[in-house]
Amino acid sequence: MVEAAASAIAVEAYKDGRSIFGYVTQKIDYADDFNVNFEKMTEQARMLYARRDDVEAELNKNKMKRATKECEGWIYRVKVAEQEVLKLESKYKKEIRHAWRFPRFWPRANLSKHMAKKREELKVLLEEGKLDNGVVVERPPDPVRVIYAPSTENKPSLHWAVEEILGNLRERNVKRIGLWGMVGTGKTTVMQNLNNTEEVKKMFDIVIWVSVSQAWSIEKVQDSIMQRLKLKVEAGVTAIETAQLISNELGGMRYLLLLDEVWDPFDLHEIGIPNNNKDSKVVFASRFRDLCYDMDADELVNMKRLSYGDAYKMFEEKVGRTMKNPSIIPIAQLVVRECAGLPLLIDKVAKVFRKKDNIHLWRDGLRSLQRWPSIKIQGMDEVLEFLKFCYNDLDGEDKKVCFLYGALFPEDCDIFVDYLMECWKAEGFLLSIDEFRDARDRGHNILHDLINVSLLERSATKRHVRMNKVLRNMALKISSGGPDYKLLARTCEGLKEAPKEEEWTSANRISLMDNDLCILPVVSNCTNLSTLLLQRNYNLMMIPDGFFLSMQRLRVLDLHGTAIASLPPSLSCLTDLRALYLNSCTRLTELPSSLEALVHLEVLDIRRTGILSLPIQVGCLMQMKCLRMSLSNFGTGIPMSKVISSISSLEELIIDVDPTTLWSDQVVKTITEEVSTLTRLTSLTFSFPKVECLEIFVKSSPLWKDLRFTFQFSVGICTSVKYHILDYFEYQLCKCLKYANDEGVHPVISEVLTETDVFELIDHKNISSLSDFGTVNMSKLRACSVEGCEDIICIIDGNVAPPPAFEWLERMVIKSAPSLHCIWNGPGPVPVGSLGQMTSLSFYNCPKLKKIFSNGLIEQLSKLQHLSVEECYEIEEIVIETENPRLDSRTLPSLKILVLHDLPKLRSITPDDTLIWPSLERLDIASCPSLLKLPFSGENAISLRSIDAEQSWWSTLVWQDDAIEKRLRSLCNFT
Repeated sequence: MVEAAASAIAVEAYKDGRSIFGYVTQKIDYADDFNVNFEKMTEQARMLYARRDDVEAELNKNKMKRATKECEGWIYRVKVAEQEVLKLESKYKKEIRHAWRFPRFWPRANLSKHMAKKREELKVLLEEGKLDNGVVVERPPDPVRVIYAPSTENKPSLHWAVEEILGNLRERNVKRIGLWGMVGTGKTTVMQNLNNTEEVKKMFDIVIWVSVSQAWSIEKVQDSIMQRLKLKVEAGVTAIETAQLISNELGGMRYLLLLDEVWDPFDLHEIGIPNNNKDSKVVFASRFRDLCYDMDADELVNMKRLSYGDAYKMFEEKVGRTMKNPSIIPIAQLVVRECAGLPLLIDKVAKVFRKKDNIHLWRDGLRSLQRWPSIKIQGMDEVLEFLKFCYNDLDGEDKKVCFLYGALFPEDCDIFVDYLMECWKAEGFLLSIDEFRDARDRGHNILHDLINVSLLERSATKRHVRMNKVLRNMALKISSGGPDYKLLARTCEGLKEAPKEEEWTSANRISLMDNDLCILPVVSNCTNLSTLLLQRNYNLMMIPDGFFLSMQRLRVLDLHGTAIASLPPSLSCLTDLRALYLNSCTRLTELPSSLEALVHLEVLDIRRTGILSLPIQVGCLMQMKCLRMSLSNFGTGIPMSKVISSISSLEELIIDVDPTTLWSDQVVKTITEEVSTLTRLTSLTFSFPKVECLEIFVKSSPLWKDLRFTFQFSVGICTSVKYHILDYFEYQLCKCLKYANDEGVHPVISEVLTETDVFELIDHKNISSLSDFGTVNMSKLRACSVEGCEDIICIIDGNVAPPPAFEWLERMVIKSAPSLHCIWNGPGPVPVGSLGQMTSLSFYNCPKLKKIFSNGLIEQLSKLQHLSVEECYEIEEIVIETENPRLDSRTLPSLKILVLHDLPKLRSITPDDTLIWPSLERLDIASCPSLLKLPFSGENAISLRSIDAEQSWWSTLVWQDDAIEKRLRSLCNFT
């Protein structure tokens, strides 16, 4: 035992570089200083802890700042040292308790040595605690500053905009997004919710919110960004230098810049916003659509008004407990309707009604609200001023009067754009442009500006606009204050009698449309009247003989849809009349000879009237630009009067043909020859019963191939002359051909197709594909519909179609094609560029269709947004693996809507879940019993918002992961 201890001492002495005698002597010294070393260590520790407490106190005083890296490291080392000191103290106390034991010399000496070394370490650590570089520095900006805002989660008509912008933020190529819409629609709320979204926190290093406001400047915007970034700038630094500082700071970050209330376009580079490669983005909100374009937005999101349900929910939340009263609810529903779906207005109105605690106050408040803005209501003038700013900011009186004219129509009703343009032109708002086409172009420019500032809005019905209730009230208030634009607008009120004579006398424009008027004043003093709109008063059977005597300034007269059987003699007094609408006056059997007095008449519409012959007086109207009539207006015999050909100024002609009536070839041939002689014609709508009649026009008219010429031709006998596919386009497609109930290929059809935008082929026989007409001839097609063509086996035959085919086609609808097998049939892959602009593809009732994306077609459809497959009983796979091997994961990158109905054999959408589906928002599946798996994982289809499906089918699905099923179930609308 003694020998082992001696051996250990020798080893230790050797390691320490001393002799055994020296080593033992040192151990004796350490053992003698055991208590002293402990006291010195603990004293040094107390001094260190005191310094540590001082540093932490300084940190606590500067909560807006953070500790320096040096300081953080020092505090951590002190913490470690403190733990080590505690362990040494514990050993010391244990050694003291066992001091009587023998032998304790060596452990006590070793412990004393460790305490002495620890004291030296603490001394060094205390010296480092001076922290020459300081204790604190500015905290880095938080990645997101949460902004208080009402949540949009329970308001779908607001939340969709948040989701739409999030979808765009996920797109790598989308750098700038513009959110636009009229004042009060909730743009700021959407931007605030976007700022607070958890997904945004994960996507960006920092989110910067700036409210630009009307009184903006580059310096103010820069100052907001500098404060957010916690950057300091010395006095006298220029905007250019500040921009460089901001750019340097943001250059290495993934940033999201949210610019709210942008009034004027500006260059982001002047502010200091860099274009970096870090997937940084900018979203700006504005009232003006064009501003978004001016600021180079890659995507635009149009802010709509709230749905009635969301508006009521918001109103209910803000009013509170009073809404629990059942007797209040019917009144509250009417109050909400007065707010026109504008969150700003709902907020103001709710604050007023929150103070009303009984039904009497609510009823009185509703009456006041219905009379606003003719009377003042608390808080509402602010809303009106917001709205009036957009009106006052319009450059040019023409735009202002065009806007005010919209108040003649009922609130939120669809106003046909072409009709509105004609009224504007007739009133002289379009700068006295003579040619109708030029006037329409000018009108569309004004309409664009009104929509741009949200004074008018696009309707859900294409080629229509509407004016909401609040803006209409504002327009009526503005018009009431001016001497030259007083409106009398009493629409949809169920009026059975006309307004009082004094109201007629003071008005410049009168609208009594959509009422139950039976009689009109016998005489009216309307010397200043320029527009009179009486349409759709279905019980109005007679106009007094002297009714028009004082209306010499009348320019627009609309009587369509009334029950009048004749026009009064005083019609001849309307010598300034420009537009006369008599369409759908079925009891009207003739036009009076006094029509020739209307020397300035430009527009005449007599479609669907009982008029059986076109009077010669029509040919005397030398200013006539636009004539709309029915073929029946020519009578049943051969028209010999040559009335149409005598209207030398005619630019636009529509001749409706009743599809159920068989007209003699000779009648149609004669009319076609007449129309062919018109030298100023720019637009023609006509139904040719046979292809030979179309051939007569094509060979005789020198105009139809002119770039400015537009047409809607229907060839053959079909049940409807309406172009169904046109309803899907926001813009107007101007050259349309409907071809029905014929067979084979006629050269004149191929010729007309060379100029055609829209082609609808119906019940055609003896062709196997559209390529039979020549794909070169259809190179301009933007939309195509094929219906009831029983011999078609494919749409494009790659054996005869030169590449690329249908390169501009945007929408295709295939319906009731019993022999159709595929879209593209050919020996090789689909040529690059073919169908490259396709955004919508629909199949209905194609029982033999098996392949949709054959020959690599799917790779060309990068812009496809809507795919619908219904009643196609042989479809087993949407994307067939053998036809599309090694698909890129971003295939179908733009697809937003997928509809699959009545597909009994469908087994899969795609072979697996490798596709990303980056844009898919809606999935609609019904009657697909064999489809047992969806192509989704926990990673893909992140933009998916809704799934319409049968609950019984959903319960049969097989899932890779329960978490996926749970996520998708939350999106389901079960039927």
